Amino acid sequence: MKTIREINEKIKKGDAVVLTAEEMIEVVEEMGPEGAVKEVDVVTTGTFGAMCSSGVFLNFGHADPPIKMMKTYLNGVEAYSGLAAVDAYLGAAQPNSDDDIDINYGGAHVIEDLVAGKEVKLVAEGYTTDCYPRKKVSTTITLDDLNQAILVNPRNCYQTYAAATNSREEKIYTYMGTLLPEYSNINYSGAGQLNPLQNDYNREKKTFNTIGIGTRIFLGGGIGYVIGEGTQHDPDKAFGTLMVKGDLKTMSPKFLRAATIPNYGCTLYIGIGIPIPVLNEEVAKACAVKDEDIEVPVLDYGVPRRDRPVVARTNYEELRKGEVTIEIYDSDLKRLVEKTVKTASVSSYKKSREVAEELKKWILNGEFMLSESVAPLGKGSCKPMKAEVKLVRDILSRPPIVAKQNISIEEAARILTEKNINHLPIVDEEGRLIGIVTSWDIARAVAQNINSICEIMTKHVISSTLDEPIDVVARKMSRYDISGVPVIDKSGKVVGVVTAEDLSKLLGNRKF
Repeated sequence: MKTIREINEKIKKGDAVVLTAEEMIEVVEEMGPEGAVKEVDVVTTGTFGAMCSSGVFLNFGHADPPIKMMKTYLNGVEAYSGLAAVDAYLGAAQPNSDDDIDINYGGAHVIEDLVAGKEVKLVAEGYTTDCYPRKKVSTTITLDDLNQAILVNPRNCYQTYAAATNSREEKIYTYMGTLLPEYSNINYSGAGQLNPLQNDYNREKKTFNTIGIGTRIFLGGGIGYVIGEGTQHDPDKAFGTLMVKGDLKTMSPKFLRAATIPNYGCTLYIGIGIPIPVLNEEVAKACAVKDEDIEVPVLDYGVPRRDRPVVARTNYEELRKGEVTIEIYDSDLKRLVEKTVKTASVSSYKKSREVAEELKKWILNGEFMLSESVAPLGKGSCKPMKAEVKLVRDILSRPPIVAKQNISIEEAARILTEKNINHLPIVDEEGRLIGIVTSWDIARAVAQNINSICEIMTKHVISSTLDEPIDVVARKMSRYDISGVPVIDKSGKVVGVVTAEDLSKLLGNRKF
């Protein structure tokens, strides 16, 4: 057994043996945990990925005359000001207030600009009081002008993260990046065998060996601290997270970078490294975790629900090879088939390695001492939100009105008129959807003297299913500029139609 005090004494004397988590794997394989604990004092870890749940507390100092800031904007990005007069919290994922800029420059970009020493435009408004008579302030600031700029991130350093793919026929945009249609790519995130929480996780007890409240860490190129378990922390499911803090004024753009995820939002990439003191064999064994040991489920983000189906299970070693083979269901063949899919990381293993190496250098140079945690991380919780979900099946009230493709234009027009509808799904002999005709299509057919339904019907039909949330249907209609979607069952048969009018009545009655 060693103690952190003993290890710190060795660091001061320059006698400590420090390895990165990658290097520790080889030592444990060669010497076993019992030999490694005698040989190694500290293992450094690292991760560098998108950490949306990040932000910075800022204190601007008092203006003359003073102002109680209530609406605060930094380069057009709003910071929360429901605090004291000149305090604000700027969230990394906050978009720009200018709709033309939106997610292309948000809170993360302001944070990076401050760290890079750039000037930032501050505009703030408030209400006047006897002690705060000023209504508005407009000025430029730099990081040096701020009294405090404390990075406080509610959820960072995910222990692991599910990979993402897409079963839909169209490309979708997510926080896991762009996902191509029909399982054409898999995106993943995480440092795997370099990840701090993976290297400190006790898989039997489902707790963490050394990381706790007060643990000193490498944060964004400066020194920070673990201030507790992060939000959604759930070690029972190997999904640990950390809440961390650090002085923004000590950080570097090399390890703190803003990014925009296309058609999703802005985020902040942060380098986090945590030293693991090798106190005993149990710690040494945990620090030898390998990419092949860490299971990564692949989820279908084409299903826009909280609980997405698991398409496959793989690991970081396989994902880093650039492609994996998964089994998917082929609806035409009506059986599972193998498909080889390209993989890509939305985090940086290269930067994670740099973090671990930088922290190792600091310790070897005596510039970074280990700290005793004052309390272990809590058990946390990752429960779902209690919120009602309305599905398509809940609002279908009448049998489907459909027609075959050999119907005449006149017959289609009569059905639309008599049934007082604007959308007529076209089906094959077995009732499966093959197209759709609208009132506008009929008007076009008459104007252009077209006689065949097949010539005017839309063949690539945007459809819905019975278990799809109405919010998703509403987004489809908005995205594709359509006023209705046929609803189909698992065999492709039409079971109804949902229109914009249906959704308008329902959503209009919602109480928020």
